[in-house]
Amino acid sequence: MPSSSATVKLEYTLVDEIDKIYASLCHGFRSGKLKSIAYRKLQLLQLAYLLQDNIQRFKDAFAADLGRPSLETAFLELDSTISDCKIAYDGVEKWAKTEKAPFRINFTAFNPVIRKEPKGVVLIISPFNYPVWTAIGPMIGAIAAGNSVLLKPSELSSAVSGLIAELVPKYMDPDVVRVVLGAVPQATKLLQYPWGHILYTGSARVAKIVCAAAALTLSPVSVELGGKSPVVIDSKCDLMTAARRILWGKCVNAGQTCIAPDYILVPKEFEDTFVQALKDVHDEFYPNGTKGSSDFGHIVNAGHFARIKNLLDNTQGEIVFGGETNEAQLYIAPTVVKSVQKGDSLMSEELFGPVLPIVPVDNVDEAIEYINANDHPLALYVFSQDAAFKAKVFDNTQSGSAIANDVLVQCATDGLPFGGIGPSGSGYYGRKYTFDLFTHLRASLDSPSWLDRIFKSRYPPYTTKKEEFLRTALGVRLPARPSPASLSRYGAASVTNGYASHDVSTSRSRTTAL
Repeated sequence: MPSSSATVKLEYTLVDEIDKIYASLCHGFRSGKLKSIAYRKLQLLQLAYLLQDNIQRFKDAFAADLGRPSLETAFLELDSTISDCKIAYDGVEKWAKTEKAPFRINFTAFNPVIRKEPKGVVLIISPFNYPVWTAIGPMIGAIAAGNSVLLKPSELSSAVSGLIAELVPKYMDPDVVRVVLGAVPQATKLLQYPWGHILYTGSARVAKIVCAAAALTLSPVSVELGGKSPVVIDSKCDLMTAARRILWGKCVNAGQTCIAPDYILVPKEFEDTFVQALKDVHDEFYPNGTKGSSDFGHIVNAGHFARIKNLLDNTQGEIVFGGETNEAQLYIAPTVVKSVQKGDSLMSEELFGPVLPIVPVDNVDEAIEYINANDHPLALYVFSQDAAFKAKVFDNTQSGSAIANDVLVQCATDGLPFGGIGPSGSGYYGRKYTFDLFTHLRASLDSPSWLDRIFKSRYPPYTTKKEEFLRTALGVRLPARPSPASLSRYGAASVTNGYASHDVSTSRSRTTAL
């Protein structure tokens, strides 16, 4: 029930206070305390205990904001984020270690290295739907990289955001992490400052505002934006496994997940079979229905509820099961809509709710064509036991991630980057990738004096002899020039014209000189 959420009131940060908060974080970063790997580890451990000590309070806050079942809160956010703290705690020494550049005989005497340095004070703007994973999760990597962090959590998840704001000062060094609560005025103020990096998770509409504001201060930005993540079904898939995993991925957090299956592309002759499997799984998951069930959440607020209901009310597809709504309870039942056409209301935007359109297609080629005709999704799912089928879909589409025979789990898999492509986002994060996101790779070398005995030719006065020496010492020997036949094999006809008029003798002498 959403009633408890309505009683949670955030005390917004006064806009006039933000200057002092920003200045404090800048001072904290310049103090150099985070240069110490030991201190970074201490702060990472504090983050882990911030969560572990308050697990029940976080569960209660999620229940207030989203009606989130306890198991979903633990499995989807709390346990995995605590695990991320431990991964960073164990790995930060190795991650932050200066790397030697790849060996090359010409430059080894310069001792070229790559220093792993923090970007400075970073800004994290997180959404309502996964307010721990998208707030504390990136904070882990930012602190591991040695940055000070300003977190702006969503005002829509008021219970969780308020709890984070309460706990951060109790566990974290205020020189390292601060929280600003608020809405548009606070966010607008924050975007006026230069940042070492900005990570924004949310809608494409707001992302454009964030990126435009960041351009004025030349602050680098990464965005995670979601989109309509399709599921391509092979009629020879493991039917019940596919139905079970897809419906679970659509129903957790009441469908308010950026990588939730948004719609299904299924062969026409297999549509009814697949829809029935979804119905069977629904009845298995929720034998007494979802209304009032402790196993199913609610929509975050009335505005989001109205948007989803409007899309559902205007569909031309056939509602197979579900469809019930209750505005007072912010409740929308898990709903499957079959025979949805490509111009339907349910296909007009990311649904971000427990509504699942089924789009029939003639074959996998039509499915691929439809995916490619729309924005690149954050995730693309395929359910098939056929390696060739999976490869065909993955090789001929673009998406943030490409997952076979499961949903959602990619963002929790250690070693995999999480991020979108094009309209679904830019940049990568998740454990070591978050560390990399907030790390500046600073080139460095130390050139000894004796090298001038070899490379003194770089100094004026310049002569032809010096130029030839440097070209011989530092140049490269190219492979043979591509033939017209090899270029035309890839349709590079315009390039072959240049080849035909090329002075081969000149090319031969130049290649030798290199």
